Amino acid sequence: MPGSVANTAPTTVMPNSLSRAFTHTREYPVIDNEYRNGESQRSAQASTSRKKWTLTKRLTPSQLATLRAFYDARNGSHEPFYFYDPYETNPKFSYDPTGVAVTGRYAVRFNGDWTQQVGPGRSEVQVELLELA
Repeated sequence: MPGSVANTAPTTVMPNSLSRAFTHTREYPVIDNEYRNGESQRSAQASTSRKKWTLTKRLTPSQLATLRAFYDARNGSHEPFYFYDPYETNPKFSYDPTGVAVTGRYAVRFNGDWTQQVGPGRSEVQVELLELA
């Protein structure tokens, strides 16, 4: 189709040391119409869920530097990469730095801007990964 731009394919894998700091959630997109009388009408927008991973651990200074370097190298949310969900790999918590193993591997991108809070000895970062279709 003229004018179409193909999605870029991931070429990088998130470091294993950071993969274990994320929590998995699922989002089911729904159209929801609410009416004045309290009734609502809902319909599914997709037949499958969209997966998200949210950073849930406070990071040490070296982990924070590694994550920030990885984030900056991807230009924030612009470049996709592979992420291994440690609970879905076979065997569990295995990791493939080349990105060849497909079990538990997801093509993702960062969702949102970099926000960070720094405290004594640890830093909290608000980062979310979003599965690509």
